[in-house]
Amino acid sequence: MVLCILDGVGLGRHDAGDAVFHAAMPTLKGLLAEHPSRSLRAHGAAVGLPSEDDMGNSEVGHNALGAGRVYEQGASLVDGALASGSAFGETWRWLTQTGTLHLIGLVSDGNVHSNIRHLHILLQRAAADGIRRARVHVLTDGRDVEERSAPSFVEPLEALLRALSVDGRDYQIASGGGRMWITMDRYEADWPMVQRGWDCHVRGLGRAFPSASAAIRTLYAEDERRTDQWLPAFVITGPDGAPVGRVEDGDGVLFFNFRGDRAIEISRAFEGRPCPVDRAGAPKIRYAGMMQYDGDERLPARYLVEPPAIEGTVGERLVAAGLRTFAVSETQKFGHVTYFFNGNRSGLLDPNLERYVCVPSTQRPFDEAPEMSAAGITDAALGALAEGVFDHIRLNYANGDMVGHTGDLQATIRAMEVVDAELNRLVAGVRAAKGVLLVTADHGNADQMFQLDKKTGSPTLDASGRPVPRTAHSLNPVPFVLVDPARRWTLADVPGAGLANVGATLLTLLGLTPPPEYLPSLVTPARSPE
Repeated sequence: MVLCILDGVGLGRHDAGDAVFHAAMPTLKGLLAEHPSRSLRAHGAAVGLPSEDDMGNSEVGHNALGAGRVYEQGASLVDGALASGSAFGETWRWLTQTGTLHLIGLVSDGNVHSNIRHLHILLQRAAADGIRRARVHVLTDGRDVEERSAPSFVEPLEALLRALSVDGRDYQIASGGGRMWITMDRYEADWPMVQRGWDCHVRGLGRAFPSASAAIRTLYAEDERRTDQWLPAFVITGPDGAPVGRVEDGDGVLFFNFRGDRAIEISRAFEGRPCPVDRAGAPKIRYAGMMQYDGDERLPARYLVEPPAIEGTVGERLVAAGLRTFAVSETQKFGHVTYFFNGNRSGLLDPNLERYVCVPSTQRPFDEAPEMSAAGITDAALGALAEGVFDHIRLNYANGDMVGHTGDLQATIRAMEVVDAELNRLVAGVRAAKGVLLVTADHGNADQMFQLDKKTGSPTLDASGRPVPRTAHSLNPVPFVLVDPARRWTLADVPGAGLANVGATLLTLLGLTPPPEYLPSLVTPARSPE
C-alpha cells in the first residue's frame, strides 16, 4: 500500500496562474480521469486551523494524514492560550525576570509559522507586566504572504513599539532579515542560515540601518527582484553607531513562531545543544519557545503553549500490528513523512519494522533546479517495492511546494512536469508489485501562482500590467486518487472529507480496522461482479 503525497499540488481554477493545469501532466490527469478520485479539504477547520481563511500547510497537513482525525493546531492553540492568559504562566515569568526581553520570529499574518497578532499581544503583556526593555528581531516573510509585504507588518510594529516606549520603557526592533536567508533553516539543510541568524540577532552583525522600515525599503530599492524571503541580515544602530539590541548575559529570549520545523535548529543553538553553530562567547540567557518544537528532544526545554498531544497515529498502529513501513522524501520534506506524519515524534517508532530514507536536496535555488531530488525519491521507493518486504510505503515529492514558493510560474510548470514523470515511474512500479496506490497532497500552492483581487477574482496586476506572483499556499482542495488495478476497492461516500480521512483509509487498505475515533475511510470493498 503506497501513499504518494504531491506536496503543494491543489485543484485550482484552471486559470492563467494555475501551474498544475498548464503543465503537461498526462500521468496525474490520466489517473484522475480513469480511476476513482475526488477532492479533499486541506485548509481551515479540516486540518485544525481557526478559520476557513487559514491556508493549510505541510505541518498540519501531514499531522492530519497520519493522525486519522483533526487536532487543534498551532495557531488555534496559541490563540486560546493568549486569550485565556495560560501562556503567561511560570515560563513567561521565568523568561522576563531580569534583563532585556528579546522576541524573535516571523513577522507576518500568514498564520503558518507565526502570526504578528501574537507578537503584538506579547509586547502589550510585557508592557503591562512592567518589563522595561524589549527588543524584536524580525524575520520577513514573503512566502506565506505577498512577496514584498514586509512594510505592511513592520511599520505598524514600529508604531506599536513607539507607543509602548513610555513611562521609562524602551521597546525597539533590533535586527532582521529574510526567512530563507537567516535563522529559519529546517531539517539541517543549510546550517549557515542559522549561523547568519545567530550572528545577526545575538552579536549584532549585519548591515546597519536607523530602522527596520528604512532597511527594508533600501534593500528593495537596490534590487527590484529582491523579495522578503531573501532580505540580507540587517541590524538597527543608535546615534552612537552601536547595535541597539545585542543579546547579553541575563537576557530572556523568546522564539515566537508556533510551528516547529523551522524553529528547531535555532532553538538548539540558543539552548547550547550540539550543533554546527559557532557560539563562541555566547551570553548566558534564558530561552523559551512559543511551543515545544520537538517532543522527543524536549526542545526547547521551556515553552509558553502546550503542543497538541497526538496519539494513536497510523504509524503507531502499523507498528503495533507488526506491519513494515518505508518512508522517503528529500531533505526539504523528510520530516513531513516522518516527524509530522508520526504526530510530531522524531526518529523511528520501531527500528525493526521501519526504514526512513532522506534523499539530499539540491543546494541550488529551486527555480533554477525545479527537478529538485524527485528522481532520487522515486528510485528509493521503487527499490523498496522491489525488496518486497514492506507493507506500507509513503513518499513526498517536494517540488510543487518548494518551487511554487519562488513565485516563478514557468519554473513551477516545469516542476509539475518533473513530478508527473516520476509519478509515472511510481505507478508502473506499484502495478508490477500488484499493490494499491493512493495519490494526494497536503495543501495547494502550485495551483495558484498569481495574487487574486478579492473583489473580482482576477489576477492582481503590478504597475507594468503583469500579474503579481503569489508565493503562499492556496485555499484550494487537493486531489485524492485510488489506483487499484485489481479493483478490490472503490470510493466510499464520505461528504466533506479532508486529509484526516486518509488515516482510516490507509489502515483499511492494509487489512486493519480503524479505531472509532478516526474519521471514516475513503474506500470500501468493491462489489463482486454478479
